[in-house]
Amino acid sequence: MVQDWLRAEDPSFAEMFEPGASLERIATGFIWAEGAVWVADAGELRFSDIPNNRIMAWSPEGGLRLFRQPSQRTNGHTLDLTGAMISCEHGGRCVSRTGPDGAYSVLATHWDGKRLNSPNDVVVKSDGSIWFTDPPYGIVSDHEGIRADSEIGANQIYRIDPQTGDVEAVSAAFDRPNGLAFSPDESVLYVADSGRARGHGFGFDDSCPHEVRAVEVVDGRRLGASRRVAEIDVVPDGLRVDREGLLWISADDGVHCHAPDGRHIGHVYVPETVANLCFGGADGRHLFICGTSSIYAVRTRRQDAAAAARRIYG
Repeated sequence: MVQDWLRAEDPSFAEMFEPGASLERIATGFIWAEGAVWVADAGELRFSDIPNNRIMAWSPEGGLRLFRQPSQRTNGHTLDLTGAMISCEHGGRCVSRTGPDGAYSVLATHWDGKRLNSPNDVVVKSDGSIWFTDPPYGIVSDHEGIRADSEIGANQIYRIDPQTGDVEAVSAAFDRPNGLAFSPDESVLYVADSGRARGHGFGFDDSCPHEVRAVEVVDGRRLGASRRVAEIDVVPDGLRVDREGLLWISADDGVHCHAPDGRHIGHVYVPETVANLCFGGADGRHLFICGTSSIYAVRTRRQDAAAAARRIYG
């Protein structure tokens, strides 16, 4: 149990957690835990341990187990409308699908005839389209992927069409596009730009972005104007939006909670550098947090807005 883990900038923040809730470490022994997703049909949390080239799974009943190794150094995961797991692979430089029956397929490897950099994080819209970010973190060193030159020469956000499977670039406006999440009505795509972190062994560049932006979704498939929602003093990474529209942003020093207008509501402090997060559990109200070597969990009164598109938790 972690002590002194919550700071409420707004009194409402403390009320977002169950009375007596505590931040608990539920699993450990990883090098760089990332990309958590709750798979309701299996009743388990799955997440990447990128340098160890594996996907792990944890459940309240069975504890920790190995899901897949090797895993092509997967990073972010989400679920599509069928409950299949959609994964971003640093090593494979692709976006893949693992069906509920375990069947594996590759959805995207190239754009405009050029190989993707290293897909990082991914979300699925209610129309079935798949949106993902493609920064270079898996090709700048051999720590999280395989070192290579970028064929595209840009770090873009892409959309996979649910009917044709075509890969379309929807934005090149970010330095290092990372975590992303839709607003509850899907009129906005929130994007974390982790440009300040240049990649393993390359340190930080304070002149580069470290912010979350709200980007207008036009006609359900294009991106328009954007505005800054939050500038994170450290580096923002993963993102989740709850059903009330609040942003939960993972960063080096824990989880930052912001309103859509940018107001900082509160902070969950974690004793390790945090990469990503997700809501899950039997009723979707546990917040799972990927620390560097461990997974943490805390009981909340919130649920993920994206679960509504998949008709999970009512």
